[in-house]
Order: sequence, then C-alpha cells, then structure tokens
Amino acid sequence: MADTIEKIKCLIIGSGPAGYTAAIYASRADLKPVMYTGMEPGGQLTTTTEVDNFPGYPDGVDGPTMMVQLQKQAERFGTEVRIGMVTAVDFSNEEGGVHRVTVDNKKQIEAETVIISTGATAKYLGLPSEQKLRGGGVSACAVCDGFFYKGQDVAIVGGGDTAAEEATYLANICNKVTMLVRKDYMKASKAMQHRVENTENIDLRYNTEVDEVLGEQVVEGLRMVNNQTNEKEDIKITGMFIAIGHKPNTEIFKDQLDMDPTGYIITKGKSTKTNRPGVFASGDVQDKEYRQAVTAAGTGCMAALDAERYLQTIETEKAVEA
Repeated sequence: MADTIEKIKCLIIGSGPAGYTAAIYASRADLKPVMYTGMEPGGQLTTTTEVDNFPGYPDGVDGPTMMVQLQKQAERFGTEVRIGMVTAVDFSNEEGGVHRVTVDNKKQIEAETVIISTGATAKYLGLPSEQKLRGGGVSACAVCDGFFYKGQDVAIVGGGDTAAEEATYLANICNKVTMLVRKDYMKASKAMQHRVENTENIDLRYNTEVDEVLGEQVVEGLRMVNNQTNEKEDIKITGMFIAIGHKPNTEIFKDQLDMDPTGYIITKGKSTKTNRPGVFASGDVQDKEYRQAVTAAGTGCMAALDAERYLQTIETEKAVEA
C-alpha cells in the first residue's frame, strides 16, 4: 500500500483566486505545490461575466478568462494542477506531522502542508428562471456587479445585514432598488434597518418573495408574490441580486478544524494558520466579511508564505536535533 501513496510537500485544495495565488507563491518558493481543482475549477468567478474591480485590468476581464490566466501563471512556476475532488482528510495534530488526504475516494496522498482554498457557495432561491439568468442579470454579489446597473432599476432579495448593506450600496448608484423580505421583519441589525428605511429610493417589500425572474437572455423584470395574500405584481428591472447567505465548502473538514457556527474555518490572528499544524486556510472559506477576489488572493499569498515558514521551521528543528 505504501507504494501507492503519493508524498507531496504542499497540497492546495481549491482553485479560485486564493488557491491560484497560493500556488504562484508556493511554486516560486520551490514547494512544488500540487493543486486539486474540485468540482468547480476556478471557483465562483467562473460564473461571473465581468470583473471590473480586480487591480491590473483597466478594461475589466471576464471571470473565466481571469481564472485561466491565473492557472497559466501558477503552472509557469511549476504548480501541478489536477482535476479532482478531495473526498476525505486526516490532518495530523503534530508539528511536522503528515497530513493524509484522499482524492476521488481512491487516491491516497501524504502532504507536509495543506492549503485549503475551497471557497464558499452563494445560496440561491432555486427557481429555474433564476438559474437560467445567472450571469445575465442575476448575481449574488452587489459589490461585484452593481456597477453595471448604474442608473437602472434593480431588486435585491434578503433581510439580513448583508442584504441591507448591499441594498444601500445599490441605492447609491441605481435609480431604484426594490428589496424583497420574505418575513414581516428584517433580520438585519437595527442600525442597518434604519439605514434602509431612511433611503428614499429603496422600496422595501415585506412578506414578499420572487415568483419568477422575467427575461429570455437577460433580466427584464421580476414577478413578485405576497406570501400572505398571494397577490402577484410584475416590475421592470435589469438586475436582481440574491443576498440570502453563503455556505462555506468545509463539510469534509468538520471534526478536524475549528470552525465558527456557520462552518467558516477559524484562522489564528492575522495569519492563515488553523488549529492543525501545517494546515492553512485562505479565501472565502475563512472570510465571511469581504468575500472579494482581491482579498481572497491576498490570503492565498499569506497561506503560501505561512506554509513556507512552517516548513523552514520544521527543517531547522530537525537539523538541530541531528
């Protein structure tokens, strides 16, 4: 069995901006990283049409193109990018210990360091019309895509702090924002509720849900339904933003790593270190506050540097013992 186990110095799980940035730094540090892309190579940005807020792209770039470019840059320095899904992990508790990882339920890997960049998945409503128009006016990130709807009428779905914050953000650049809250109250903090209520161009609708997103190729309107009266109403909009939360992709790390109540991996201080020595987390899997490509890339850089320093410390300790 030992002959079938692959030994790796640095394993990167996930392939979004965090994973690829970690790969660039790790490969330049001669850690010979191996990356497994997961089921969605490139992460959430592969579903984004235009990225206008990532530094270095004065004319913008579409998400899939950006991910291809990041992959090529990582590979140029020696990263081995593999299509595959990590299905089980057994992380060591010991400094300098070996971390055992299973890929696609069969391949066995032993890694000296592991960088987790599996991201988070935005929650959607699940309507066929919504799914059809994702990337055509339906978005889960107002900060990312709101700029494209400057001066237009849009809608946002959700009643928490994120929805309230994004609604007020959109109100600053859009003509009108219709905010749909499923219950008869908002879950957002009182301060955020007051901000929404005091913003003139936000039309706040309680007990209201999306019945259907209207449009063939792009969003042209929205059919709303009052869940108390069943009364339906059509409005004209060009963009719809879903702000009902994200789910971190951390299921396989449960009982191994410290997480907050919603499943985000907890890292130590300003580092990317987890509670297991040699295991690091970067990107949206540990960041529920910002969730931007540029911040994910920044923590990917940090994770690679943390991994490099960890390995140097282990090697120094071994040399002293010898």
